Amino acid sequence: MSTQTINLISDTITQPTREMLQFMIQAQTGDDVFGEDPTVRALEERLASDFGMESGLFCPSGTMTNQIAIKAHTSPLDEMICEVNSHVYQFEVGGYAFHSGIAVNPVQSSDGKLTPELITSNIRPVFDWFPTSKLVVVENTGNRSGGNFYTLDEIEKLSKCCKTNKLKLHMDGARIYNAMLEGGYTSKDVGSLCDSVSVCLSKGLGAPVGSVLLGSQSFIALCRRIRKVMGGGMRQSGLLAAAGIYALDYHIDRLKDDHKKAKQIEACLKKCEYVSSIKPVFTNILIFELVDACPAQKFLEILKAQHIVAHGFGTHKVRFVTHLDITDEMMDRLIPALEHLKI
Repeated sequence: MSTQTINLISDTITQPTREMLQFMIQAQTGDDVFGEDPTVRALEERLASDFGMESGLFCPSGTMTNQIAIKAHTSPLDEMICEVNSHVYQFEVGGYAFHSGIAVNPVQSSDGKLTPELITSNIRPVFDWFPTSKLVVVENTGNRSGGNFYTLDEIEKLSKCCKTNKLKLHMDGARIYNAMLEGGYTSKDVGSLCDSVSVCLSKGLGAPVGSVLLGSQSFIALCRRIRKVMGGGMRQSGLLAAAGIYALDYHIDRLKDDHKKAKQIEACLKKCEYVSSIKPVFTNILIFELVDACPAQKFLEILKAQHIVAHGFGTHKVRFVTHLDITDEMMDRLIPALEHLKI
């Protein structure tokens, strides 16, 4: 029997469970471009209700939901404020410029999170030669900040700051359920404080595809048109939406297992001489720096020889992400392998 690979590259690599696949093939479908797919509507209505928002829009990806939200909240010559490591700035191919014709103000923070002080100090004064500050985008949890998350108090302060300064607040909820579990707050808390929220289903929740954008009824009506022009209008997409419904029903509470496994790996890496530093582990993401004698590429090749794969995050930096496909048996192999790794 071949050794099963332990894949720590991302929580996006998860495979649908047998139960999820069975649920998907039983889904009722229709043409969602005409608003006639009952399973898509059920997913959108479910999440809108959960977050206390008026309406939802199912899309193929979190990048699309973020870019649609940016487009709907802004006009050309506007500017969005975000943290410099945020997904909308680093990993969405400059979509804010391509789709929306706006500028970006990427703000450096110490922990990957924006604060009211960072926002207010970066609002542009009103001059002809400056873009107009219009939108704040926050990522929860933060990928490049090691899975760090906003507390409810922090979101409340950001929301108040944005309202005071007439800015819209969009939350890129890439791993929003990881954040809520660790932060001890609810989806309705989040929905009451943001103008729009993107809820990703294809990371820790384990659905194969999809994110849902949430907001007011008029906002989502506009977003549907933007989704269509971006090519995101799908037909019998209830098959995919069903996976999201299943994930919401069965895969939220188990995220705690991913967080526990990440902490176990952190404890192991802290004892390893080839590791020079580790970012604090908040949820299911570990980012660590290797010693000078051990480049990331060399480290990853050594791991691969032991059927362990991960993602390089720089010359000497590596990221591990735990997820539902990492079993207890895999952990029993992984920890000793890391402890006895020969560099």
